[in-house]
Amino acid sequence: MGRKPDQDLRTGFTTGACATAAAKAAVQGLLSGAFPNPVTITLPRGQVVDFPLVEVASGPDWARASVQKDAGDDPDVTHGAIIIATVRRGAPGSGVTFAAGPGVGRVTMPGLPIPPGEPAINPVPRTMITGAVTEVCAELGVPGDIAVEISVPGGEELAKKTWNPRLGITGGISILGTTGIVRPFSCAAWIASIHRGIDVARANGVTHVAGATGATSEATAQRVLGLADHAMLDMGDFAGGLMKYLARHPVPYLTIAGGFGKLTKLAQGAVDLHSSRSQVDFEKLAALAEGLGVDPAEVASANTAAHALSIAGPGLAQAVAEAAQARAAQLLKGSGVAVDVMVIDRDGAVLAHAR
Repeated sequence: MGRKPDQDLRTGFTTGACATAAAKAAVQGLLSGAFPNPVTITLPRGQVVDFPLVEVASGPDWARASVQKDAGDDPDVTHGAIIIATVRRGAPGSGVTFAAGPGVGRVTMPGLPIPPGEPAINPVPRTMITGAVTEVCAELGVPGDIAVEISVPGGEELAKKTWNPRLGITGGISILGTTGIVRPFSCAAWIASIHRGIDVARANGVTHVAGATGATSEATAQRVLGLADHAMLDMGDFAGGLMKYLARHPVPYLTIAGGFGKLTKLAQGAVDLHSSRSQVDFEKLAALAEGLGVDPAEVASANTAAHALSIAGPGLAQAVAEAAQARAAQLLKGSGVAVDVMVIDRDGAVLAHAR
């Protein structure tokens, strides 16, 4: 049965929350011989949550517990993944240490919150895991020296569907989350990923980055400009989020690439290019077309931006590119970031380029 339009979307839990639950259960199994099921953890904002365990195992000097990630109604590529924590006693005075098992990535480039060489387990999940493990050790009167290895079966394949490869994270997914909760279709999560992409580009001395509205535009821009993977920023519809962060954390040169419809909205002043949050103003598009000697009434009556382009011809694409470039330059004024705009069609051809 389909979800009713007015029904709230279901939240889920981050990989960091799942790893915390698995680690807490594994430590209790290691130290007491009994695995709690479900296992209860406290999220960073105080919510107390129970996680059922998928599987447990133990040996003479180790214990393991796993939790299945439930991302709620968010289209998260890690939804359903099994997050496994394997724990062992650490050296005296070592505290809680972290290792990446199979399917969890390792950081290889600067610019991320975790330095190169470290497992891709972000700071908040590390804090959550450390707190949960320390809590169990304190309750059982045992020193909190525990080695925690997090693994995710199939994580290396899952990572190919994420931003990890271009961020220099190799071998698997990242263990993420700042609140422990996944909110469906989170704009904040996408924008945070844009920020991390900019951070990595800056830390690696990249002087030219590109943000694209979609996969075809991105592939064309990368090919035409000859940019490395870590210079490509997954802008999507969030042109404003990208430029706002770049204005504070500048890179010398930015290219914005996208389809005619999306960039028409940027040219007309919108910075969120999603169809539910901004629309093409056909009267304004008609005014641009009139400057090219095209009948404005015909463009104003177009059904779609693509229809308007077919009426007015390639000159309209160049006019839109120039207007979008001017809008982007206005948003980046004073930052030291130069910007150009490429309009790209669905077949990957460059229709216009405003430098």
